[in-house]
Amino acid sequence: MQIFTGKKEAEPEEEKKDQENNPNIPSELPVLPLRGTVVYPLTVIPLSVGQPRSIRLVDEAATSASRLIALVTMKDEKVEEAGPDDVYMIGTVAIIHRLLRAPDNTVRLIVQGIERIRIKEFTALEPFLKARIEVLPDVIEKNVQEEALMRNTIDLFRRLVSLAPHLPEELLMAAINVEEPRQLAYMIATSIRMELQDAQELLEFDKVADKLTKLDALINKELEVLELGKKIQSQAQGELEKTQREYILREQMKQIKKELGEEDEQAVETKEYDKKIAEAQMSPEAEKEAKRELARMRQMPPAAAEYHVIKTYLDWLIELPWSKVTEDILDIARARQILDEDHYDLKDVKERILEYLAVRKLRLERGGDEEAKTYKGSILCFAGPPGVGKTSLGQSIARALGRKFIRMSLGGMHDEAEIRGHRRTYIGALPGRILQSLKRAESRNPVMMLDEVDKIGADFRGDPSSALLEVLDPAQNKTFRDHYLDVDFDLSQVIFICTANQLEPIQPALRDRMEILTLSGYTEEEKLNIAKGYLAPRQVKENGLQPEEIKFEDDAIRQIARDYTREAGVRNLEREIGRVCRKVATHIAEGKELPVVINSAKVSELLGKPRFYGEVAERTSIPGVSTGLVWTPVGGDIVFIEATRMPGSKGFIVTGQLGDVMRESAQAALSYVRSKAKDLGIESKSFEQSDIHLHVPEGATPKDGPSAGVTMATALASLMTNRLVRNDVAMTGEITLRGRVLPVGGIKEKVIAAHRAGLKTIILPRRNEKDLDDLPDDVRKSLAFVFADNVTDVFNAALCPAPIKPTGGNGHELGNAELPQKDKLPRAAKKRGT
Repeated sequence: MQIFTGKKEAEPEEEKKDQENNPNIPSELPVLPLRGTVVYPLTVIPLSVGQPRSIRLVDEAATSASRLIALVTMKDEKVEEAGPDDVYMIGTVAIIHRLLRAPDNTVRLIVQGIERIRIKEFTALEPFLKARIEVLPDVIEKNVQEEALMRNTIDLFRRLVSLAPHLPEELLMAAINVEEPRQLAYMIATSIRMELQDAQELLEFDKVADKLTKLDALINKELEVLELGKKIQSQAQGELEKTQREYILREQMKQIKKELGEEDEQAVETKEYDKKIAEAQMSPEAEKEAKRELARMRQMPPAAAEYHVIKTYLDWLIELPWSKVTEDILDIARARQILDEDHYDLKDVKERILEYLAVRKLRLERGGDEEAKTYKGSILCFAGPPGVGKTSLGQSIARALGRKFIRMSLGGMHDEAEIRGHRRTYIGALPGRILQSLKRAESRNPVMMLDEVDKIGADFRGDPSSALLEVLDPAQNKTFRDHYLDVDFDLSQVIFICTANQLEPIQPALRDRMEILTLSGYTEEEKLNIAKGYLAPRQVKENGLQPEEIKFEDDAIRQIARDYTREAGVRNLEREIGRVCRKVATHIAEGKELPVVINSAKVSELLGKPRFYGEVAERTSIPGVSTGLVWTPVGGDIVFIEATRMPGSKGFIVTGQLGDVMRESAQAALSYVRSKAKDLGIESKSFEQSDIHLHVPEGATPKDGPSAGVTMATALASLMTNRLVRNDVAMTGEITLRGRVLPVGGIKEKVIAAHRAGLKTIILPRRNEKDLDDLPDDVRKSLAFVFADNVTDVFNAALCPAPIKPTGGNGHELGNAELPQKDKLPRAAKKRGT
């Protein structure tokens, strides 16, 4: 390694020292850009130079007479070769004291800052930067403020040295002995940590007082960080010492208790667990696992993390109801009374519960208690639209049986671990919600309601519906194994009741394990009875009224159900009755007369204008509109299918957000009507010279399915023959190209919707005649049913006999057409239940 002193000939020592401290600074100097470093005047600092042009600059400066270079800081450290725009304009002129050439082709410098300078302009860019400069001496005011700032800076620096291990005491002594404020500011600024922008800003201040003020702020910030770090370290050390101290004290306590012949806390705790395990009456497998874990727990110190994991596991095993059961109340008459008190009608569901009780009672009487316990019964699933009482029915069943009731909502569940639990290897693992619910119920044979089973999701975390396959299988749930417990638990005594709005989303394997009980929508008469017997009394009580203060007439309840709600259930009906009760409560609070009788006129006054209207007659008053029946997840409903034509060339447009199946049904209906044009009295040119548009209103609602085939065909036939569709007729059924009417599903819901809408005649496929047995008696007696084998039967029953005549304007007038009376129905018509 070569060492250059920068002079070819030696100079006298005193002359050399004087030149270094007070050099004659030329007006033009080479400029060395520094990366991430700010050099201050009156400070000595080592530098490392690696770029070729910078090495060349240093070599020339070191061999020059003055050995001076201008040091400026780069604005962006990522720039490879800095230009005039990449450096700050204010820097420091420095003298090179030492130059060392390292083996890695870099040059190490030791430089001393002399004075602040400003670059006026760059005079050269190659082979290295040169610039014309001007000296910027620092402004020293030598007043009381500057003296105070200097003392404050020394005090802060003393605190910083005491907290920062990288700052030596010698540096503090040197700072204390400095008399010049300028030198003090630069000495401390070189020693402490600060951001590059702060370091440059400190250099650019002209007044030394400003430098000291800035420096005090930076020291204070560093002190806050160091003091906080010391506090955190002290707390951590304190916690460690506390843990060590507690461990030592526990060991000492163990020895003391051993000398006294007493047991320690851990022994007492494990002995208590021994007692609880014996009292829990677990299954042999669970008891063996509990004792094994307890033996492990005895070998561990209480401070071990695994100790508390085992303790939590044992708590779960002990607290589960392994042998706790609720005795069933096997009084059939009492159960029937409770079910009738809580719910109107629902005969099928009530009969199924009574059957369960009857079988269990007989098994108990004839085979003993063990025989009764082995009867598992079925997994029930209540399927039906919202508001028909599925969830509340589960509570009534639990009350009738005298069992605990648990409700668990499955809607939106995505994680399979919600059912089976997490394995104990995970931090914070717990059993699944099935066992959690049993623990809260403190019984192994509750009634467990699994609500919204059709709304379970599935994603990367697993499929909860697949996990339910074991839970809801009477042949498997006797040995249900939760991931957390990892022992068998018997769920066969639990009565599982699932609820769903739709059966299609439930996977087939799960649906196969359940006994489906369908709860259809209510008729107007059923809603009247439910409102009088259940809803109105409940709302009267909840709104602070007395039964004698408000009276609901039957016509008023019918009007609310018909004009203010349009639903299969009674949830909105109860809500509207509650609105009436609140308005009556306001009426009473104002001191007005009592009692308030709610009749039809009062309903309109309290609830405002009706929300729903009977629009069948209005919609079917022109040819091309027919009334169909549809099934939805929330019950049945009616739908209008409209057809119109305009001049064109055999175009056919279908709109209304229809699915593929429904579009194909529309095409089949058009093909059938065209094939029967002669029989229907339609001119052959009518199709050739017309474009036909078929629309199913409520275009924002997706629709699909084949059951609207007869309705579409009727609308097209009405349009092309100019014959009206009867305004009291609705229909459903799938059609073929040969005109056969095929059976469809959802008949009960569709017929109830037609009855709710005030229709009088229903056209159904012949093979759906058997489905009328499911209808309530009052619905069957109030409707006439036409059973169609082919589309001709539908046309005969639905279309008026004669076409209407144009009036000469936009309207129509009936010519000889008359709406058929009930006693004039065609031969295919058959009235059921009258």
